[in-house]
Amino acid sequence: MALSGIQIYKLLPQTNCKECGFPTCLAFAMKLAAKQVELSTCPYVSEASKTQLAESSAPPIRLISVKSGEYEVKVGNEIVLFRHDKTFYNRPGLFIQVKDNTPAEQIKTAVQAADAYSVNYVGIDLKIDGFAVCSVSGDAGRFASAIQAVRQVSKRPLALLGTDARILAEGIKHLAGESPLIGSANIGNWESFAELAKQANASLVVSASTLDELAELTEKIKAKGFENMALDPAAKSLSDELAKNTQIRRLAVKKNFRSLGYPTIAFPKTPAAAAQAVAKYAGFIVLEQFQPEFVYPLLVLRQNIYTDPQKPIQIQPGLYEINAPGPSDPVLVTTNFSITYFSVANEVEGAGLPAWLLVTDAEGMSVLTAWAAGKFDAERIAKAVRSFNVADKVSRKRVVLPGHVAVLSGELESELPDWEIRVGPREAVDLPAFMKQALN
Repeated sequence: MALSGIQIYKLLPQTNCKECGFPTCLAFAMKLAAKQVELSTCPYVSEASKTQLAESSAPPIRLISVKSGEYEVKVGNEIVLFRHDKTFYNRPGLFIQVKDNTPAEQIKTAVQAADAYSVNYVGIDLKIDGFAVCSVSGDAGRFASAIQAVRQVSKRPLALLGTDARILAEGIKHLAGESPLIGSANIGNWESFAELAKQANASLVVSASTLDELAELTEKIKAKGFENMALDPAAKSLSDELAKNTQIRRLAVKKNFRSLGYPTIAFPKTPAAAAQAVAKYAGFIVLEQFQPEFVYPLLVLRQNIYTDPQKPIQIQPGLYEINAPGPSDPVLVTTNFSITYFSVANEVEGAGLPAWLLVTDAEGMSVLTAWAAGKFDAERIAKAVRSFNVADKVSRKRVVLPGHVAVLSGELESELPDWEIRVGPREAVDLPAFMKQALN
């Protein structure tokens, strides 16, 4: 049974050291009871207390991992229903389906294309996570051959899917040292699948048509000493899947219902269903085929949802070169918010104009937000100019401020008396015209 905040408080050191980030141990205990922090945040809790607090400190959604060599997909470990409450931690794994009745050469061609796919989004390389080999032929040999074909061109983690544990066991023989995802276990075959998952150090997909049956199955499997599970609620429609996934998440997070405290898996048939699975609340998403125009928006959506809203995507502060600038080219100034950086850099680069881009540390905020918060001011800009030795790179000392913070120009002139301070346009799209007309 989960402990109350007061019960947890009695097991804490009660020093009020504040090293956990909270003003008192009682405040920390209340957050721990609400599943909003982890016990490891407290540096002084005793081993005896850790044992007693295990249930209260455990996240409501169990963390499971699918591994293959250097690749690993972690899902679960979530503690909130909505990302603005805190954040989502482990983004859903996107897997591409491979059927074992497909010729080996076709499998290799399809898998190789998906494995090599990578798109850069605001400085982040987005890729798919793995492949799901499905047993549809009913032949153990063909299933094993399909796995071997995948492994010849990709080392990414695998999910092995079928209803016959004996066929999956033949495939697992070719995955030595890996921790795949296998399934699906149902009311008729769960014992053989649970035993196979234990032997193979795999995670297990558990499938049932109702949440009551799912909870009953997970309890039976847990009684056998196995807990690394993913839930397949076998949804019949888009609305049914949304309802079931939301109910599972709410019961786990809000009610601490351990029988459903596991990540879910989705098998979307349409782009809308896949997008819904990313947002609400799939841990694994198995796509029927690889289509770049389908996968790209899913990867971007996933990245946006699983970025901590309190920690925006940031670019490393520094002096960046655009189109091989020379010593007489201007120095453009912006913040280290990634979207701001790429908006400026892409416009200037696309216009073929050389420039130096000085990225200042504004804690990942955009220009106006950082200025309003006191994180982007004349002092910080001048400090960046000196820290990155900008004067050593240019002979004509020109700094171009974003138009939204023109008010800083006077202060910056005082901070950098040897520099020419110019005010650029408000929007990045207007930079090329400004540079051609005003900076020549």
